[in-house]
Amino acid sequence: MNVSKFTAIFAMDGRGASAASQDHATIILPLLLLLGTVLMIGALLIMVIRRYLRTRGGKLFTSAGQQTQAEFHSERFFQSSIFQCPNRWVAIKSANPQAVQTALGLHNPTPCSWTEGMAQGSGQKLFISPPVRGWILVVGSLLPEPGEDVDACFRFLQRLSRELGEVQFFSVNRAVGHHAWARFECGRAIRGYAWAGETLWNQGRKTWAERKLSLRCYDYYEGDTRNHFAQIERSRANTEKILLLASIWSLDPSSVDDSALTDALGIAGDLSQAKPR
Repeated sequence: MNVSKFTAIFAMDGRGASAASQDHATIILPLLLLLGTVLMIGALLIMVIRRYLRTRGGKLFTSAGQQTQAEFHSERFFQSSIFQCPNRWVAIKSANPQAVQTALGLHNPTPCSWTEGMAQGSGQKLFISPPVRGWILVVGSLLPEPGEDVDACFRFLQRLSRELGEVQFFSVNRAVGHHAWARFECGRAIRGYAWAGETLWNQGRKTWAERKLSLRCYDYYEGDTRNHFAQIERSRANTEKILLLASIWSLDPSSVDDSALTDALGIAGDLSQAKPR
């Protein structure tokens, strides 16, 4: 009797183990198939990516570790336009930096490179660049600010133009949207516009370049004073086009390749004993 019971129990255990094995196989086999599928897809993706990188390699690099010319100039423009573009500058149609120095009456003139001069221009100095494509740039934070005294800015440019001929002025403050541009020839104002929360200066007809760039120029006392913030936003659109206007009129400072001016020196000088502005 006991033997029969043990035999029955053993048979039941055998059937249970067989059923458990079948259940395990039912679970494991799909998992193995899924794992194999994932590995195959991963291998295919790796092959596709490697082939793509090999194809792009010839386009991105002219040789190992070297950037293409387009990338190089793009990177230089990004660096120049953000980190080296001045807030205010004067463009003078001349090839004689010494004549510009005399007209400005700079004190303690010191020869310096474009890179050094642009750095010093942010301090208590003015930088006179070497001639670039027929133009000389004068850069410095102490150039007259139209938002502070637009009449002083006018007199400064007029006097400079009487001595040097064609003179242009550009000013931009992207944080608040203030901006200005002006052109003088032989002491005569051809065009002048300045905006600093309101129109401070609007003289002469809009030039072809201003119309082409769709620059918005308000007349005196013009604008929606009830929606001051909207007017500021519209004025900021002008600030984004100042460099384009400069490139059409004369010279865009951010387009100057300082590596091409390694042998050309400009002049940095103090304003402490400069001629009155």
